[in-house]
Amino acid sequence: VKALGLLCTFIPRFWRGKCFSSGKEPAENSSVTPMLRHLKYKIKSTGPITVAEYMREVLTNPAKGYYVHRDMLGEKGDFITSPEISQIFGELLGIWFISEWMATGKSSTFQLVELGPGRGTLTGDILRVFSQLGSVLKNSDISVHLVEVSQKLSEIQAATLTEEKVPLERNAGSPVYMKGISKSGIPISWYRNLQDVPKGHSFYLAHEFFDVLPVHKFQKTPQGWREVLVDIDPQVSDKLRFVLAPCATPAEAFIQSDETRDHVEVCPDAGVIIQELSQRIAQAGGAALIADYGHDGTKTDTFRGFCGHKLHDVLLAPGTADLTADVDFSYLRRMAQGKVASLGPVTQQMFLKNMGIDVRLKVLLDNSDEPSTRQQLVQGYDMLMNSKKMGERFNFFALVPHQRLPNGSHQMNACKSKPPPAPVAGFHELAWR
Repeated sequence: VKALGLLCTFIPRFWRGKCFSSGKEPAENSSVTPMLRHLKYKIKSTGPITVAEYMREVLTNPAKGYYVHRDMLGEKGDFITSPEISQIFGELLGIWFISEWMATGKSSTFQLVELGPGRGTLTGDILRVFSQLGSVLKNSDISVHLVEVSQKLSEIQAATLTEEKVPLERNAGSPVYMKGISKSGIPISWYRNLQDVPKGHSFYLAHEFFDVLPVHKFQKTPQGWREVLVDIDPQVSDKLRFVLAPCATPAEAFIQSDETRDHVEVCPDAGVIIQELSQRIAQAGGAALIADYGHDGTKTDTFRGFCGHKLHDVLLAPGTADLTADVDFSYLRRMAQGKVASLGPVTQQMFLKNMGIDVRLKVLLDNSDEPSTRQQLVQGYDMLMNSKKMGERFNFFALVPHQRLPNGSHQMNACKSKPPPAPVAGFHELAWR
């Protein structure tokens, strides 16, 4: 395998220019991180690694991974998410899940499953809505299930969501590694893998989750598709660089035969999770709501890093910055394989408008006399809805059972780029009465 490093082609200059450098590189010694030393040893031992392996190591390595031991959210972190900006966001998502629960027959069990729950802010806002609408949900057995690999973040989630007077149950060796009770008395369980979450009538939420799953990157060349790999720069020993594989690699199987772009990113991990969600929803009912920045099979090179709320060179000081790539919703749709129907993507601006964000903002403003609170609400609204901010950058996508759509529609072809409109909240305009 080591010979691969010698055979690899240095990445073309026209593509190399898209490495998303922040332009503010730290001093040379600060870029030699423990993760860089680990990666150099790995590359020297086995040859250049895929971008997917690079992302997996940098983000979730148990010893040195970016997500494993730090709180990267909020103003002091590297990025801020929608739930951290405004309570309205989580409240409207809570309404969406109750709406879908009612539309699918008010099941006696209601499992809320969040993948990558951040600080727990979003689940907290949703549970507040559940409490406020307790009379609607009174006959349903509600439980919360959080899929989280980061020990640091799981502790923050527990502090946000659980009742302090009830001690947490911990069992590091168990698939359910932590259990607690919410402030409203709802049981909460933590898992490292979706597969360990009990099957049953469930509503799944993935907000800014799929964008951090590892992607394989491919460049079209005269010789066909070639995978982009990460190698040590022979000119500078403490620097990494992109190279092209000399021949076909296994992940090429994920590229569509009729692909017209010259550069693509594929995410096998996302496909596995979508297949698992689709199977569960088809068998036991429920729905999945996915919110992320992404595209419908049109973008090319979206791999980038964030550090201190600024773009950061993805290969510089690995382990100190978040790595992310836009979600390809057309790929998620294909991976559902027709087992369930898919809706979207629609922009965050459209989804929240359809969910009644304007009405909710007016109610909150009318009920607030504090100028600073009113200003915060308006600024949060602008950040979520402004097309130049998050409004058109983020998209919503849903998986629902076929029978959820009019006429129990099985007509939707999983490969079509535009699924038919359906009367599901958020994905079509609501008539306010």
